[in-house]
Amino acid sequence: MRTIMATIVKYRMQLMYLIFGVLTTLVNIVVYSGARWMDLTINVSYVLAWLLSVLFAYLTNRKWVFDSQTTGFGNIILEMIKFFLARLATGMLGYLILLFGVHVMHQNDMIWNVIQNIFVIVSNYVLSKLVIFKLKEKIKNDD
Repeated sequence: MRTIMATIVKYRMQLMYLIFGVLTTLVNIVVYSGARWMDLTINVSYVLAWLLSVLFAYLTNRKWVFDSQTTGFGNIILEMIKFFLARLATGMLGYLILLFGVHVMHQNDMIWNVIQNIFVIVSNYVLSKLVIFKLKEKIKNDD
């Protein structure tokens, strides 16, 4: 039991990122599916699902994954903009994957939405690990 708890503590950030990544994906899929159910286009559905899932990811990652200590309205807005811009890059790649699956492969958009979400989660983790986590370590070492 002690080993399990030590592992959970050691990999807390990764576990929280995984949990909220799955929840973010569910938000994306539910919003996308709901938008398609309301007969919105694939493009509009994708953008709406992306915006709402990235907002959800920012709010949850800020508090429970990265434990952001940023304060002040302007600083929080700047932090949010940076987060959205980083996600924009992976979101655009996800969109291209969706378009490839639907328009080139002529397959179901719901399946390709799930596929692109998996790609986006993995990409976001790698980018966060290489950029955000490294930045946090650098900031801590500069103090």
